[in-house]
Amino acid sequence: MERPGGAVQGGVETVDVDEADRPGAGPAPDKGGRPVAAQGISGHRPRPAKVLKAGTGAAVVLCLATALVHVLLVFLHVAPQNPLSQQYSRQVNAWVLPLFEQNWRLFAPDPESVNRQISARTMHTAPDGNVQVSDWFDLTGVDNSAVRHQVFPSHTAQNMLRRAWSSYLETHGGDDQPRSQRALMIQRYLTNIAADRISGHRGGTFESVQLRVITVPIAAAAAPAAAGGSGSATATPTPADTRYLPWWKVDSHGN
Repeated sequence: MERPGGAVQGGVETVDVDEADRPGAGPAPDKGGRPVAAQGISGHRPRPAKVLKAGTGAAVVLCLATALVHVLLVFLHVAPQNPLSQQYSRQVNAWVLPLFEQNWRLFAPDPESVNRQISARTMHTAPDGNVQVSDWFDLTGVDNSAVRHQVFPSHTAQNMLRRAWSSYLETHGGDDQPRSQRALMIQRYLTNIAADRISGHRGGTFESVQLRVITVPIAAAAAPAAAGGSGSATATPTPADTRYLPWWKVDSHGN
C-alpha cells in the first residue's frame, strides 16, 4: 500500500529521480533557467579549419586564373595578326618574352648555318680616374664546356646566350640602336647575361661591359667529283665577321 506522496511501505526509502537523469530528458538548465547545449552536438567547427579551407580555395582560384591568363596571352602571341593581339601586343610581349617564347622549331627545325663566338670585356674607372679595361672573356666557351660530355646538359647553357643574341639581331639590326621597348629589354637582357657570367667566373670590379661577336660560316659539304673528274670540288671558305658592340653601363659589380 502506497502512502500519499509516492513513498512505499515496507522499509523501502523514497527515491527522488533527477529530471536530467530521466530517459529522453534534454540538457539541464543553467542557473538562469536557460537550457545548455550539449558539447560536440551543435558547436561550430574549429576556426583553424575554416581558415585552412578558405586559404586552399583562394589558392586554387588564383592558380586557375593565372593558368587561364597564361594560355590566353600565349595564344595571342602565336596566333596570326589580329586587332586584339595588336591592341595588347605590349602586354603580351612583356609576359611571353623572353621566358615563354613559342615557335614551331620543334616541327621544322632551323639548323645553325654559322658558328658564333661571343666574348665580353669589362671596364672599371678607379677613384683616381684611371680607366682599366680587362681582357676578353669567352662566354661561348663557358657554355660549350658546360654542355660537352654531359648526358643531360643544362637548357640554360645551351640556349640562353644564343637566343639572347638572336633576339638582339632581330630587334637591333646592324646599327645597335634600340627602337622599341622590346629592343631595349633584349639589350639589357644580353648585357646582364654577360655581366653575371663574368662576375661569376672571373670576378673583379667593373661598371661597363662590351661584347664582341665573331661569326664563322659553317662550310658546306664538298660537292662530289664530276664523272671522269680527278677530284671533288672544294668550297671557297667564307671569311669570319667580327662585330663589336658599344660599351653598356651595368650595375656595379665587385667590391
